[in-house]
Amino acid sequence: MKIVTWNVNGIRACHKKGLQDFVKGESPDILCLQETKAHREQVEPDAQTLGYKFDHWSSAVRKGYSGVATFCKTPPLSQTKGWGVDLYDSEGRIVITDHGRFLLYNIYFPNGGSGEIRHDFKQKFLKDLSEHLSAVQKSGREIVLVGDYNVAHLEYDVYDPVRLKKESGFLPEEREWFSGFLKLGFVDTFRHFYPDEKNRYSWWSYRELARISNRGWRIDYVCITKGLVPFLKAAAILDQVTGSDHCPVMAEFEFPEEQA
Repeated sequence: MKIVTWNVNGIRACHKKGLQDFVKGESPDILCLQETKAHREQVEPDAQTLGYKFDHWSSAVRKGYSGVATFCKTPPLSQTKGWGVDLYDSEGRIVITDHGRFLLYNIYFPNGGSGEIRHDFKQKFLKDLSEHLSAVQKSGREIVLVGDYNVAHLEYDVYDPVRLKKESGFLPEEREWFSGFLKLGFVDTFRHFYPDEKNRYSWWSYRELARISNRGWRIDYVCITKGLVPFLKAAAILDQVTGSDHCPVMAEFEFPEEQA
């Protein structure tokens, strides 16, 4: 099972830049997109499904903002938009699908960089998310959490940790949250295979033309609970793929066929 996650920075714009070709070439079993910036009915018919039989969208009440979508080759057992907190669900930030062996959370985490109000909103979201995930784990479920976390964890997850330490997304309290999130029992799949690899990023500022010089941040992740680690076979940052200011991130699993 291959899972790919990608912040497309507008599904309509990314579709015009080759999204469909990428999907055909990579052919993930599950594709999770963030920052779709559209309601399903607003996009071209072929972009509504991207060739998948099952698509699940959560769009913000505000048009042209936020939004996530999960596309699956096989039907999930269930799907929900968010976890029942209207404060977050109204912004179209979460789709949860049940794939039997695990619950898949496709999340577009808030950006706290526009001022104190959104900073506080983001910190509340992070706290509430950790409490929610802890409760789900106690119920016995394994979790795959993919998306744009809008948090870089380690010093070598950003191009200049000294200069950026006061920037939203790399603040001490956000990095502390990420450490606590891992202590809940989550594993960063990329770091599982490449614990010391540097200069591998998933987002580059358009305004600074940062991709050319690789002045990036690693803020897009596939994280899993520890019970899924034995089935994890590969993880990658697909940083040669263009079409957004983010690049796709991938993880592959191999489950026993009778339980797939």
